[in-house]
Amino acid sequence: MPLTHFLALIAFVIFAAGTTIGLAVWADLPLVALGFAALAGSLILGARQWR
Repeated sequence: MPLTHFLALIAFVIFAAGTTIGLAVWADLPLVALGFAALAGSLILGARQWR
């Protein structure tokens, strides 16, 4: 993977995370709820790999 693609990928992930947190704050969603949603999604996707 070329360096420019790698750096663009990192920038996109940081932008997506910031946008997600910004939207959660704007919608008055507690960050704990956002954390639990991220944990649940991670567990669901992780469990799919074990099958």
